[in-house]
Amino acid sequence: MTLIKSISGIRGTIGGTTSDNLTPLDVVKFTASYGEWIKANHKDIRPKVVVGRDARISGEMVKRLCIGTLQGLGIDVVDLDLSTTPTVEIAVPMEKAQGGIILTASHNPKQWNALKLLNEKGEFISDKEGKKILETAEREDFNFADVDNLGKVKRDDSYLQKHIDAVLNLPLVNKEAIEKADFKIVCDCVNSTGGIFIPALLRALGVKNVIELYCEPNGEFPHNPEPLPENLTEISTKIIETKADLGIVVDPDVDRLAFVNEDGTMFGEEYTLVAVADYVLKNTKGNTVSNLSSTRALRDVTEQNGGTYKASAVGEVNVVKMMKDVDAVIGGEGNGGIIYPELHYGRDALVGVALFLTHLAKSKVKASELKNSYPQYTISKNKIELNPQMDVDALLDSIAKEYKSYEIDTIDGVKIYFDKEWVHLRKSNTEPIIRIYSESKSKEKADELAHSIMDKIMSLA
Repeated sequence: MTLIKSISGIRGTIGGTTSDNLTPLDVVKFTASYGEWIKANHKDIRPKVVVGRDARISGEMVKRLCIGTLQGLGIDVVDLDLSTTPTVEIAVPMEKAQGGIILTASHNPKQWNALKLLNEKGEFISDKEGKKILETAEREDFNFADVDNLGKVKRDDSYLQKHIDAVLNLPLVNKEAIEKADFKIVCDCVNSTGGIFIPALLRALGVKNVIELYCEPNGEFPHNPEPLPENLTEISTKIIETKADLGIVVDPDVDRLAFVNEDGTMFGEEYTLVAVADYVLKNTKGNTVSNLSSTRALRDVTEQNGGTYKASAVGEVNVVKMMKDVDAVIGGEGNGGIIYPELHYGRDALVGVALFLTHLAKSKVKASELKNSYPQYTISKNKIELNPQMDVDALLDSIAKEYKSYEIDTIDGVKIYFDKEWVHLRKSNTEPIIRIYSESKSKEKADELAHSIMDKIMSLA
């Protein structure tokens, strides 16, 4: 069993002993630390925090612990209950709240849960803020309210509709075009809150023929909940059986989005952002951002549309910071995360679905044809396990020097550009491992590129 403390929150498996797993005591301690941070930043007001959860089995228990702790600190709570990560992010500024907590372990299996922490903008807390919260948790430096100053709880079930309305009101979302296209769509929502939000969104967009696959929000994930090709065989079969136009897949907290083509093949998580960005850039001149481990296809599409592409360090908070720095009109991550600032600065599968369907409807082509219209690249993912005594940072420095004649980026590990191919090397924060991502025009070439770098690493190790 596992407990992982990081700058963005706390994540672990349910059950077992404290400090080794995500137990009730750990939930209370970390929530209290976050609450103290909220109070310290808003001393002149009675703070308010929005809380929402995905549908995993432990969610109700963790929510009660979390809300009770915030009440105990004298913080008011807006309880969205079954919700999505992007919905909570939208609700924080709408409620004029001082923060938000999303109870979700994202794509992890059902035994996991986590607390994701937001600031008053509804965005993930920074590295510096996260470290401060972790330090307070370790000291258990909490000051709870007396009985007359306990926080109050308000249940609010209106944010499903508020989120959908916000998406439909975006200028680039064209309900009329989607309705006219008369799509038949299969959606796999892995029995979490996407099963509430995605079918409702599709019907609001004018999609009359929605085939629901695993849309009961009971937390019993029917397959590995990460939306990768190996986990999506059932929806592929259903698309072919029903002669559907498209498959939509989300993870348990609905911030990652993947599409499946009409022939059952994968549109590809990496190309979710590419396609949506292409549509946005065709209608809004501007720049784009993704992280260093995402496909080059976004850069190609951005430059074709007259914009500038920038790469950030891995992690949503880093992507968002870079997007603000370069005034990007669209950005995200290659794991199917769409960040559209016109709505909010957070990965949002709902806005991704609406923009993609508008693009597909206006293009008047099949999903597979749309995918094939983009530059075709393949990413290979590998890792090398090293001796625990190895100085990984020094090894990465040596690699950078070995390839100094090429374009190199060192903001997050080492990324080496070979014309339109690249290799990105990042060290693990928890074990002596170097993760190696490489991209080329084919899987064979990407694998070959990765193994040439791996051989070089082993010769230097």
